[in-house]
Amino acid sequence: MQFFYMKNKEGLGLNRKEVLSYIYVDTQEALNLLIARMRKTERIALDTEGNGLHYYYQKVCLMQLSMGDESYIVDPLAGVELESFLNELVEKPLILHGVDYDLRMMRDSFGFRPRNAIFDTMLAAKLLGYELFGLADLLQRLLDVTLTKKGRKSDWAQRPLTEAQLDYACDDTRYLEPLADRLTRELEGLGRLEWHREMCKRVVLSTENNAVRDPDDAWRIKGTGLLEPRVMNYVRRIWRWREDEAQRADRPPFKIMGNPAILELAIWAASHPSVSLAHGPRLPRHCQGRRLRALERAIRKALETPLSKWPEKRKARPSPNREPDCSRVVEALWDECYRIAETLGIDPAVLAPRAMLASLARKRPRTIEAMMEDCAMMRWQAELLVEGVRRILDNHHG
Repeated sequence: MQFFYMKNKEGLGLNRKEVLSYIYVDTQEALNLLIARMRKTERIALDTEGNGLHYYYQKVCLMQLSMGDESYIVDPLAGVELESFLNELVEKPLILHGVDYDLRMMRDSFGFRPRNAIFDTMLAAKLLGYELFGLADLLQRLLDVTLTKKGRKSDWAQRPLTEAQLDYACDDTRYLEPLADRLTRELEGLGRLEWHREMCKRVVLSTENNAVRDPDDAWRIKGTGLLEPRVMNYVRRIWRWREDEAQRADRPPFKIMGNPAILELAIWAASHPSVSLAHGPRLPRHCQGRRLRALERAIRKALETPLSKWPEKRKARPSPNREPDCSRVVEALWDECYRIAETLGIDPAVLAPRAMLASLARKRPRTIEAMMEDCAMMRWQAELLVEGVRRILDNHHG
């Protein structure tokens, strides 16, 4: 167990004049003491640091927890047994900022699925109409706390971590409880606390599963749809080469070759068959030796692929809102959504994104229950929009 002492930090209402410490938990003894402390607390502020910027195979590298004035950093890479810790954590009400990423990482790394309430400070800020809802922006505005930016792009899988990195990590939870309390008061004052509870439940449910993408289409990166099948054939081969190399090196695909570079190389290779890559677009400096030979083989396979095996251009999906009447309904719904959101002081997309409005135009529900069931609306959204939806649908028959 290691103690690190922070520099004095002053903040409104937080008694920052006192020197605060956090505990780095990297032994079983320290973790057992933390578990005992967790059993006595009502709620826990939580954040994680992952390695997605530096590795292909992502995992949780740190877990930060704050309870009152006490903060802890748990090192899951230290070989400690986490089962009892996670069993305790899963039962506690949690406070997070931007819950989606952290819960997906915790689920994928540990099978973690929270059983108690979640309070997402980012969602709260959006419901209150804050235009800047990043953690640093909210802490600066509401608590007069300035966070350091050093450590944001750290390789969190490396050990040992510096004190500056640990300071950065700990600050992500140190102030979440007072921030949540402040936002809760504001939500209560505007009668939006139940909206927030509903939003948090919806986001937590959305983290249960990842969107399933057809593996045969995963190579269709942005910009591919504008290309001819002959060039798309090269994109597919180069993308698969990149994926293989990323897995082999355990590095993120973008560090092997970026998407724009894939498109540039595919376009050049398709128009320069049998020409050496030495005469083509500039390749990443690490693309040499075995990796370069693998890329050359991928391009050669693309050249040898018969026309019958080339990818097909995607057919445009029929979209109901492209029909004149449906399009007019969507625009009318957007105007209504914008009007209501403006009176509430929130972003219209928080009230109802355009995809939801298109669903309303297509399925034409007329009750709150039907809007929730058929268009996946939350109750608070449906209650705000139901009268306008009925009126607009009545004005656009057929």
